[in-house]
Amino acid sequence: MSETIEDLTIDWEEDGIMTCKELDKIVLTKGAWSTIIYRYQQWDKKKEEYGPDRYTIRRYQKYQGEYKPKSKFNISSAAQAEKIIEALQGWLK
Repeated sequence: MSETIEDLTIDWEEDGIMTCKELDKIVLTKGAWSTIIYRYQQWDKKKEEYGPDRYTIRRYQKYQGEYKPKSKFNISSAAQAEKIIEALQGWLK
C-alpha cells in the first residue's frame, strides 16, 4: 500500500506486460478520504496493443498511515464520460 497520495497508481503488470497503464491522474480531494480520477489504457491481448483511453474514479481511506482502496467507479466509454460532463455542467449552471 502507499503512504502518500502521490504514490497511488493503477499501473498493473502481468508477465512483463503493463496490462493497465496509467496515463494521468488528478487528485480531486485529499485527506483521510481521498478521491482520484485516473486516465488509463488497458492492454488488449488479442490485438497486442493498448485500447482506447478509459477513466476511473477511485476512493481511498488513509488508515494507520497507508492509503487503502475503498471504492471505484469505471467510466465505460468516452460517450459515457461526455454524458457525465454534460449532466454536471447542467447542474452547476
